[in-house]
Amino acid sequence: MIGYFLTDQGRVRNHNEDAGGVYKNDAGQILAVVADGMGGHRAGDVASEMATSSLHKEWLEADELQKPEQAEEWLGNAIQSVNDEIRTYASEHEECFGMGTTIVAAICTDSFATIAHIGDSRIYFANAFGFKQLTEDHSLVNELVRSGQISQEEADHHPRKNVLLKALGTEQEIQADIQTITFEEDNRLLLCTDGLTNKVSDEEIETLASFDGDWHSFCEDMVETANERGGEDNITLAVVHYQQDVTTKEGAD
Repeated sequence: MIGYFLTDQGRVRNHNEDAGGVYKNDAGQILAVVADGMGGHRAGDVASEMATSSLHKEWLEADELQKPEQAEEWLGNAIQSVNDEIRTYASEHEECFGMGTTIVAAICTDSFATIAHIGDSRIYFANAFGFKQLTEDHSLVNELVRSGQISQEEADHHPRKNVLLKALGTEQEIQADIQTITFEEDNRLLLCTDGLTNKVSDEEIETLASFDGDWHSFCEDMVETANERGGEDNITLAVVHYQQDVTTKEGAD
């Protein structure tokens, strides 16, 4: 199983509020994480880095997860713990008041993948039968689309496109959307922030399904495309490809 992670500041922002990584535990199972921080005075990068580093630390201590129920419980508990940590830190540091972050995380084993998300960062999945988005954005605009008040085309240019309905660290009790899918040889997962999806279409991201090369090149090409189209936001993505006997490229920013 191979994993690759890449983050880029973009061409407009003066710092990067995204974070993430792809990590293996002692059992060789992968945890991929992508987070997009929010908050003034650089508090967003504090929140996203706290979320990533806390999940990473807990993952390194995790036992092998043999059943989906175990993975779902682990992710739910770990994300609630991170939520508490972010809220405590914000209450003790005035400059971080109100900070939060999106989170998408995927536990990948040799038989299943369990994913969790809060906010508008996304996870896409590709296998021999097709390509689809697994997550549903927790955003105002997506809710307007779901309720039929605006079209998807209107949503793409809506002035309140970045308003989130849910974010990690902003509420005392937070519940991630968690699901488990079958994960088999040659299946692929892509986790990414809206810095990518606001600039690169689903049709272009769908090349995930047929890509047959170095995942470093795939990620670099996606980032380059987003930057060529303005790069107003930070751009972050992680890929997990189910392949046998391949070393994971681990990283976090």
